Amino acid sequence: MTTTTRITTATEAAAALRSGEVTAARLLDQCLAAADANDERVGVYLTRFDEIARGRAAEVDAKIAAEHPLAPLDGIPLGLKDNLASGHGPTTAQSLVLDPAWGPDAGDGPVVRRLERAGAIITGKTTTMEFAVGLPDPDKPFPIPRNAWDIERWAGGSSSGSASGVAAGMFLAAIGTDTAGSIRIPAAFNGTTGLKPTFGRVPKTGVVPLGYTLDHVGPIARSAADCALLLSVIAGHDPIDPYSAATPIADYTGALTGDLTGLTLGVDTLDRYADGGIDAAQPGRFAAAVAELAEAGARIVPVEVPMYRELVAIDVVVMLAEGYTYHRRALRGQWDDYGRATRVILAAGSVVDAADYLQAQRVRRIAAGRMAELLDRVDVVLTPTGHLGAPRLDAMDQLQPLNVLASLHTPYWNPLGNPTLAAPIGLSADGLPLSISISGRHFDEATVLRVADAYQQRTGHHLADPTL
Repeated sequence: MTTTTRITTATEAAAALRSGEVTAARLLDQCLAAADANDERVGVYLTRFDEIARGRAAEVDAKIAAEHPLAPLDGIPLGLKDNLASGHGPTTAQSLVLDPAWGPDAGDGPVVRRLERAGAIITGKTTTMEFAVGLPDPDKPFPIPRNAWDIERWAGGSSSGSASGVAAGMFLAAIGTDTAGSIRIPAAFNGTTGLKPTFGRVPKTGVVPLGYTLDHVGPIARSAADCALLLSVIAGHDPIDPYSAATPIADYTGALTGDLTGLTLGVDTLDRYADGGIDAAQPGRFAAAVAELAEAGARIVPVEVPMYRELVAIDVVVMLAEGYTYHRRALRGQWDDYGRATRVILAAGSVVDAADYLQAQRVRRIAAGRMAELLDRVDVVLTPTGHLGAPRLDAMDQLQPLNVLASLHTPYWNPLGNPTLAAPIGLSADGLPLSISISGRHFDEATVLRVADAYQQRTGHHLADPTL
């Protein structure tokens, strides 16, 4: 028996597959139909793997018919950001610059292998900002990633299509990468949930690098429960990645109790750092979200995050230096093949000298110690992910691309490496999604997910559909 009700979360789909309420083929058809209807307008996919996905769905349905036990992600349609290599198709990083041989030479990284071993149906490669940096460039032959709530606005970057595709129902979950907010910004702008795990928790092997010491790989989905499910699959040590941690993995899904009794949550509104302005509805949405967490049993205390300006500057300096190091030769030989905003950002790394880079790393260690002291007093830190909804595409300046980070607070957490999750909290005065940021101790994703899930068990913002 199959259901005619649209399934929107990966956890709901996993349960429905096991109960026989839906088939993998039906679930995939639902997602492919959404892509057929809306992808031309939203710009989610660079490459679709429809036939491969249908074949995999048929295999899952045969497995179910034979009453074989299912793997955690069997039958779950999933999008993959196009800076992760996959044997199903090319990897471009949405650029004319990347050598077409890079993907086949890199092969499937551990994240892709783990997803497919767990049964995920990878439906295609999703749009990104070029090399996970920059802005949409209409002069290049790639789709413009648009917001699922308003196609005149940006999907956010750089895991653009991964987030807008989840919001638009083109897949139930996706994988993104995050160097200055590239999972959390598009998740926030599209009303989805995005998790930047602890640095080193998920291996980066098989990922086109941007900032070697800043890059994170993580899930984007409708819910914290979905993110917990995906993290359970992709987390774990990889000996090929020198930054990969051997820290044991927790029971992420088992941590989702819905009860926050005994937890202390530190709250910083960050209003004083909202340099691009504050949406009229944002303070009320954020306060209401904090109140829900208190109702779930948490103790709420005000805090001030340490060294905010310094850490944002460190993220930019380190990203520029490490990005320029990777791209230096290609920038000299293929300057015009890069998008305008990408050229501006990467070339700026050429003026970061060794003293700047080393000083940034020195201050980074000091800031990490101060954050650890704060997290000795509270279990998680709550802040806005940003103070504004998604900007209009026609208001973005290719020559000043970092201006889009004004009133966004995601870069703060990348130099620290702490696990940080973005969750939707309702709509702005303009009807665009707003988001709360939940950050915890290193390798304590379980508590971060527990807090986010408790909020989502009490509210429905994460299930709201855009009106495409």
